[in-house]
Amino acid sequence: MLVLLAALQLQAAGAVPAPDAPSDSLPTVTLAEALRRATGLDPNYVAAIGLVDNAVWARRSAFSVFILPSVTVSADIARLNPPSFNFVTVPPSALRTQVIAQLTASYDLFTGGQKLAELSRSGAALEGAHAGELAARFAAALLTESDRARVVSGAAVQTDSLQLRLELTQARVGQLVRESVLRIARLELGRRVGAAGPVDAAPLDTTPAPELPLTLADAITQAATQGPQYRVAQANERAAAAAFRGQLGTYLPRATLTFNALAFDTLFYPSAFKRTTFTLGVSFPIWDNAQREIALSQARVNRDVARAIRQDMDRAVQRDVTAAYDGYTTARASTELAGEGRRVARENFRVQQTRYRTGATTILDLLKAQSDFDDAEAALVQARYATRLALAGLETILGRRLYPEPEQR
Repeated sequence: MLVLLAALQLQAAGAVPAPDAPSDSLPTVTLAEALRRATGLDPNYVAAIGLVDNAVWARRSAFSVFILPSVTVSADIARLNPPSFNFVTVPPSALRTQVIAQLTASYDLFTGGQKLAELSRSGAALEGAHAGELAARFAAALLTESDRARVVSGAAVQTDSLQLRLELTQARVGQLVRESVLRIARLELGRRVGAAGPVDAAPLDTTPAPELPLTLADAITQAATQGPQYRVAQANERAAAAAFRGQLGTYLPRATLTFNALAFDTLFYPSAFKRTTFTLGVSFPIWDNAQREIALSQARVNRDVARAIRQDMDRAVQRDVTAAYDGYTTARASTELAGEGRRVARENFRVQQTRYRTGATTILDLLKAQSDFDDAEAALVQARYATRLALAGLETILGRRLYPEPEQR
């Protein structure tokens, strides 16, 4: 009781340190705004967007080689000292200036199937890049929701309960620890959304978490066909298989049609002498010191590894989705139980307050009821935190939002 009285006196005198930065002085970010800002700042997401852009250009290149030749234009001008005798112009004469312009166009008529293999590989790589971008976006959203939930839970749980006042030193340490955790969480949320300092989280809707809008079987099916990580595994397998087929094409002959136009003169643009040539070249690789075989072996290994990863992901999808689905269901039920526990603890505290005023109970019973009520509030906050993270984890696996942002629980 002496410790309690000392704590109450210190509290009244303002001895317990206040938080460094009151929440009302910090910028506040809503969930929708935090998600929108975080996805544009996360380095992994920025990298995923870059991979999509690279894959788009690779796809364009794979299409263009079927209809467009490679074209090179060059022009050289030289000053000769002493003058050089020119046998090209008629009549031959000595010249000090020499200009050569040349245009070369080359088109591969047959490459042993490498064009088709590259077209297939680039298509698979593009789909994998899109799936990777989606996975990175939801991964950033999951981290943002986790940081934001820590801010909400840290600000919601009070640190000045009567139970902590019974142990003054423990109360001070506990308060410092909670303030440190909350301060770090606010700074992490600010970093996530691109702010220069700490950011506070706008309060979320405290209505009960809804039931999931799809069954477990539907969730497994959607994850297997639309889940970003599973689509990435499937696209990587197709890309590796196409790269292997492309390496097989190096064992076949290669035919190339080349057009060359050459102009020569002493002035620009040269016109004194012009020559054009069409060349059909056919090459058949025989032996290159096993470099081709090494590349083929590497492509085969990459294909086998990608296939093994995809098969493992196919086997794991049911377990992953079930764990996330049941995790949300369990967390939702825990939140309901925690809410009921808080209502019971609040009513018990009210009864103990009434009994204490009438002298029917002791101060220890009142303190115990106060402590139980604070613990029940903390348990409810943690249950809501776990529910939000469980929902975000399931959405990350499925690659889509299960509820519109304004209705997000």
